[in-house]
Amino acid sequence: MKFRIDRDALADAVAWTARTLPVRPPVPVLAGMHIVAGGEGNDDRLKLSAFDYEVSAQVSTEIDVEEAGTALVSGRLLAEISRSLPPHPVEVTTDGAKVMLRCGSAKFTLLTMPVEDYPSLPEMPPAAGAVGSDEFAAAVAQVAIAAGKDDTIPMLTGVRVEIEGETVTLASTDRYRLAVRELHWKPERPDFSAVALVPAKTLADTAKSLTAGAEVSMALAGTGGTGEGMIGFEGGGRRTTSRLLDGDFVKYRSLLPSEYAGLAEVQTAQFIEAVKRVSLVAERNTPVRLSFSQGEVVLEAGTGDEAQAVEALEATLEGEDIDIAFNPGFLLDGLSAIGSDVARLSFTTPTKPAVLTGKPPQDGENPNYRYLIMPVRLSG
Repeated sequence: MKFRIDRDALADAVAWTARTLPVRPPVPVLAGMHIVAGGEGNDDRLKLSAFDYEVSAQVSTEIDVEEAGTALVSGRLLAEISRSLPPHPVEVTTDGAKVMLRCGSAKFTLLTMPVEDYPSLPEMPPAAGAVGSDEFAAAVAQVAIAAGKDDTIPMLTGVRVEIEGETVTLASTDRYRLAVRELHWKPERPDFSAVALVPAKTLADTAKSLTAGAEVSMALAGTGGTGEGMIGFEGGGRRTTSRLLDGDFVKYRSLLPSEYAGLAEVQTAQFIEAVKRVSLVAERNTPVRLSFSQGEVVLEAGTGDEAQAVEALEATLEGEDIDIAFNPGFLLDGLSAIGSDVARLSFTTPTKPAVLTGKPPQDGENPNYRYLIMPVRLSG
């Protein structure tokens, strides 16, 4: 194997592929990065792959090939080396059981692993449709914040992807808050429908890393609840697949209130800063209290024998005055995700979930992002 490649192109391709490398590989070869230079139907391209039996990643990039070949080397080591190379073209060659990298006056020699022991990557499922890469990344980021971090309940660590015709709905919850985002996409078939539960961390990392191309192609297999379900994404010369999570997701639509007793609007940036300041005195797991009245909201944290903070902001209120309290971290996550300069908080009672949205582009339209948050009961 012998090829030349631009230093930045190599560093970028290796770094992206290395994200999928397992931290504690179940078998040693899974710590490797699979390198294929040239070869059948791949004359002037380099393919790098990583796989941990759950998630696979593969990137393809242009190179100058002198001699086609395949090798398997430590992925983490290759990532560290390629990141630190000087700004010169890189020449990669194999010599027996070694791979050599030359870049300017720097030279590295890596030991190879047995290529024949490396598992085959799963085939990409059939393409289901495409979505704008930037909008997809933003939508996934908005819902991934509400996914659970507790692996003992795998279902809650996922994002539910519902596809019905031209609409994709993303939803996640950790039981204390729920995020739902709708977006349009271009399905391969107008009557296409599917449901998948994708690990939130994998989905967020993937969506964020596929913004190099204008569109992301989404592919699904086995989403009928039987067999090994899989989802695949492809864009800008990069492709990744992930196994789906099992389990029935909560019937989240029934959690969203159908009508509200009150609605408040506050400038988002000022609200975020005020919550951050007031919550400085909030002990772990203690809430920030919001008292809405005509024209203002008063934020308070801390009680009696502890440090206390109070701040008032301008706010508009439709409905009766209301006192409601939230976990400040959950409230800040939602305010940072709504993507609007005005935060709209809709509530029914101080003990029932409130829904945070941005202000819709036009009155009467439903916002495409909703963040439901459970209030904290106030004692006394």
